[in-house]
Amino acid sequence: MPDLPPLARFGGLIASDLRDVTSDPAALDSTGWWAVVADFEGRLVCARFGDVREDAGGTTGPTARGAWRGPARGAWTSSLDRAAYTAGVRRIREHIAAGEVYQANLCRILSAPLPDPERADVDALTALLARGNPAPYAGTVRLPAHGVEVATASPELYLRRDGRTVESGPIKGTGRTADDLLEKDHAENVMIVDLVRNDLGRVCATGSVTVPALCAVEAHPGLVHLVSTVRGELRAGAGWPELLVGTFPPGSVTGAPKRSALDIIETLETAPRGPYCGGIGWVDADRGTGELAVGIRTFWIDRQAAAGPVLRFGTGAGITWGSDPDREWDETELKAARLLAVASETYETTGGATR
Repeated sequence: MPDLPPLARFGGLIASDLRDVTSDPAALDSTGWWAVVADFEGRLVCARFGDVREDAGGTTGPTARGAWRGPARGAWTSSLDRAAYTAGVRRIREHIAAGEVYQANLCRILSAPLPDPERADVDALTALLARGNPAPYAGTVRLPAHGVEVATASPELYLRRDGRTVESGPIKGTGRTADDLLEKDHAENVMIVDLVRNDLGRVCATGSVTVPALCAVEAHPGLVHLVSTVRGELRAGAGWPELLVGTFPPGSVTGAPKRSALDIIETLETAPRGPYCGGIGWVDADRGTGELAVGIRTFWIDRQAAAGPVLRFGTGAGITWGSDPDREWDETELKAARLLAVASETYETTGGATR
């Protein structure tokens, strides 16, 4: 692997000088600045850095970016092909008809071999994503010795904390334009808002959970989303451990009811999601602040794959009774296309076209 030092890059800050790595969420309520990666399956990596400063570009010095050589555009394979994915959508609709679930997210993991693993720095990929697919919660966590090499261009807020105030920004509903959004998209968003309200209600003071924004249309590169905001005040004695237990995995990428949706996901998906659909971001324990994104629009390097180092990426869609299997497949393609082109270095930022 490239001989690059550990680092994290989020929100205009870059962190270096790795001090501690732990899986204990209580560390996030201790001291210091932490980078956080929580896999969908429950693995948690919290890394405390000693040097956190404004990001000046990372072109020189110990936090310099390495190189990036991405996979060929046609090298990607999917854990579920179109036939398997659309069959999964139909199976979820059967579960809905039986009253077992209201909606469930069905996801697939895309993988491609790295043509030159020595020129595969996720932080360099983050720089490409910043140009080709800018996102509000973009960032890097580079901890190769701990099996964590993540580049995210996430548009979705999982948890923001400022003192005792916590906030989530679930996304449900995706189209190329606002005109593409259907009644099904709005219904899906409202269902997940109810789920997130319930999750936050487990750790927030009674009566403090509110919904300041419901189904706002938010534009992102190449598509639009419906985004809501759910906010609450942490109850006395609750901190990051309780927040993660009460809300993880994020409701927008599981389904409702969450436990039933997770059971269905386990039967239909054929590959672990890893950082995809987990939580990725930072926590400043000294200031009592933090911001974790839902790990969508996220790449990660798996250097332990049987066939050699690979780049992975996840894409999926929320399935309801009103879902059309082919349309849901097309949504997963829409969400992936621009990002895969950026990672494969086939995306032209001028004119917004891929070649």
